Amino acid sequence: MVVRLGWGLPQELLALFLIFLLAKLNHSFRKHLNLKDPYQRKVSTHPSDLSDEIIIGEFVSMTLGNYREQKFREHPLSSPTQAYLIPKNYQHVLAFIFAIKEINKNPDLLPNNTLRSQIYDNAYNSWRTTWTTLDLLFLRKGDPLNYYCITEEEVMANIGGLTSENSIHMANILSTYKIPQVSYGSSDPILRKKIGFSSFYRMIPNEDFQYMGIVQLLKYFGWNWVSLIVSDDESGENFLRTLRPKLLQNNICIAGIQMIPFMSLFLLREILEKKLLQIQSVISQSKINVFLVYGNGQSLEGLHLILYSMEIGRKKPLEKVWITTCEWDFTAQNPARQFSKKSFNGTLSFSLHTKDVTGFQNFLDKINPLKSKFYFLSEIWTSTFFCSLNIHIVYGQKMKNCTGEEKLESLPDFDFEMGMSGWSYSIYNAVYLVAHSLHALYSWRNKRRGSRNQGQWNLQNVPPGQLNSFLRQVHFNNNVGDEIFLDEERDLAIGYDLINLVTFPNESFQRVQVGRIDPSFQLGKEFIINASAVMWNPTFHQMVPKSTCVESCHPGQSKLIQQGKQICCYDCIPCPSGRISTQMDADECESCQEEQYPNTNQQECIPKVITYLSYKDGLGTTLTSLALFLSLTTLIVIAIFRLHSNTPIVKANNWSITCILLTSLLLCFLCSLFFIGRPSKETCLLRQAVFGITFSVAVSCVLAKTITVVLAFVATKPGNKMRKWMGKRLAILVIVPCSLIQIAICAVWLVNKPPFPELEKHSQVGEILVKCNEGSEMMFYIVLGYLGLRAIVSFTVAFFARKLPNSFNEAKFITFSMLVFCSVWISFIPTYLSTKGKLMVAVEIFSILTSAFGLLSCIFLPKCYIIIIHPELNKKEQMVRKRND
Repeated sequence: MVVRLGWGLPQELLALFLIFLLAKLNHSFRKHLNLKDPYQRKVSTHPSDLSDEIIIGEFVSMTLGNYREQKFREHPLSSPTQAYLIPKNYQHVLAFIFAIKEINKNPDLLPNNTLRSQIYDNAYNSWRTTWTTLDLLFLRKGDPLNYYCITEEEVMANIGGLTSENSIHMANILSTYKIPQVSYGSSDPILRKKIGFSSFYRMIPNEDFQYMGIVQLLKYFGWNWVSLIVSDDESGENFLRTLRPKLLQNNICIAGIQMIPFMSLFLLREILEKKLLQIQSVISQSKINVFLVYGNGQSLEGLHLILYSMEIGRKKPLEKVWITTCEWDFTAQNPARQFSKKSFNGTLSFSLHTKDVTGFQNFLDKINPLKSKFYFLSEIWTSTFFCSLNIHIVYGQKMKNCTGEEKLESLPDFDFEMGMSGWSYSIYNAVYLVAHSLHALYSWRNKRRGSRNQGQWNLQNVPPGQLNSFLRQVHFNNNVGDEIFLDEERDLAIGYDLINLVTFPNESFQRVQVGRIDPSFQLGKEFIINASAVMWNPTFHQMVPKSTCVESCHPGQSKLIQQGKQICCYDCIPCPSGRISTQMDADECESCQEEQYPNTNQQECIPKVITYLSYKDGLGTTLTSLALFLSLTTLIVIAIFRLHSNTPIVKANNWSITCILLTSLLLCFLCSLFFIGRPSKETCLLRQAVFGITFSVAVSCVLAKTITVVLAFVATKPGNKMRKWMGKRLAILVIVPCSLIQIAICAVWLVNKPPFPELEKHSQVGEILVKCNEGSEMMFYIVLGYLGLRAIVSFTVAFFARKLPNSFNEAKFITFSMLVFCSVWISFIPTYLSTKGKLMVAVEIFSILTSAFGLLSCIFLPKCYIIIIHPELNKKEQMVRKRND
């Protein structure tokens, strides 16, 4: 059966020509290096007596070549043109083989079936990737490129590649046949598209979580001024295009961007040196402490050269904080250069999640290249132990023969790590993902055949496209307890680890997990970090490094963006009055709640104190004592006048009016007590009404006394009819109507808009004033205005009657008392309006006491003086004599 693909003839010829040219170049290159053709490698990992075989292809990205000692005679940045093997990358292959061996030994997983593998390296080369993919696809049967022939062996899935570029080249071919491809390191978002990559799966998390982790890490340590080092390729441009807006949204600024050129054999050494020297100069002279690095091992080889140059050539390591992404394993070194341990000490790296897999280290310990037909193992041994192996014709110049007893555990960590790396763990899970998917397919087909009584069914010659639906749905726990399944985007539903690298003088290092990014955590808490576990580069003396454009704004200050500069370069200004900032680098100051106010430094809000004119306050105690003293004085005056009611001086002052006036003055003194203490609904209703009515009665009495003086003078003339208005009748006609008008005003006030207690939170800083809201200020001023009007009338009448003949000159005393009364209340209004808080109440109380005492003292104290001190003057003869004078 022959199936023709959808390639036209011109494209077919061009592809054949390019692949043929690539094969010739590769063959010439490997012949020069005395290496065997890698495309002849086929590794079987199953017992030979099992017949049902399932092939899984695995592609790894490695740089191949014989190792030889390289001594730089010129500047260390002079890069050799020879390709080198990176031993650490071979752990990917070993993890792949280890997983297949485990699965084949498991009787419950894929019973009666065996996984086989074919392993190819692509050396980060997209053309080689194309060739090896076709070689795996057609199983070296010599099939024409445009035809697919049925064979006994069937490729069920492919694992690889490490880089996005190689994965895309593989997917373009494999998707044509709907053969599943599981990548373990490709992060390009284009691979998530369902059109063109419908059979592509990734054993790495969604890269958006890594972007989120970078932003959260920078925000956690307050680093808003960072420099970026990015590979100068399409992947680096995509990284910048995606990350830049995320940084700006979180007020993190990019201080500078350095694009690392690709280390190509076609790039002239002079041009390469010039570019790298310029980048090295910029990086070394930068005062920025934090560098974010993006790229893979191949694209960032130039950065390795720069750090190697500074640490070895100039003997001055670049001691900064490096933040690397999972695409770059910076510990995987070219053997021609040492690991830059001083520069990378304290590095924070986002890496693929990994765990220690039981049995993997034991598997590595038992590896012997002399007893294995595994071709890659020979390359590992030759390049890492500097010995020659006759097997596979792999040897090094002037090297001793390998004994096979060498142990990978004895190698330095930067050459080979015994712990499973993140990429190796992804490969391990990828193999199990394929195996569980095959098992699900196997179980589903057998269940259907069993219901039809057709017997057992095996996986031999099953179209690989049927596996896709099971890959999307499989869900299992691996051998170390991690839950493995793919999300809707066909990515592994797992997060990233945040690793802190600690280096030691003996060329070893330790990876310490200090954080985690896990999408399964609660929303907003996907990023966790243990900052106390981070070991910084020794140059920072275990203090959290700072990386800001300016010194941070302290609490109590806010940021002011400088015109023409990035948002991270700002000035610090104090918070305006009444506002605070509690955090470093606050964007703006915030107001306190109504019940709080800023402290002196404007760094926090403290509760306001509830205040009012209390009896316990010094001012409240003084005013209370004064009110009681004046009330007592009034009672004494009343008692004196009562005891001497038959004396001429008391009789001459109209006892009924005098008694009402003294009683009203007593009530005026006592009503001031309504203004002291915490206001309540009752006191707020009574205080102004009682004040207005009592003073109205008092002023009315004064007016009545003034009119009495005038009438007394007129009534002395013969035939005058005014004598009948003297006495109680006059008091009733003057006092009652005037007081009723004030009572009516107060009644209207209390009915329509009565006063009520309220909390004044804004009049004074640090205090909540409990006061009486007058309800209607207009009614309050009407009460005062009516009171003042009668006071002015009384003053005017008394002023014109001051020269009338009268005993003891009472008209003059009334004139002076009303002058004091009017002066007090005229000065009260501006004083009352200019004060705040409880002082307003104190001013009103003082005005009440002063005006009332003015009436008491000016009208009655002179008479008490005569009654008590000079009783000889309190005689009728004396009054007649004075009147005649």
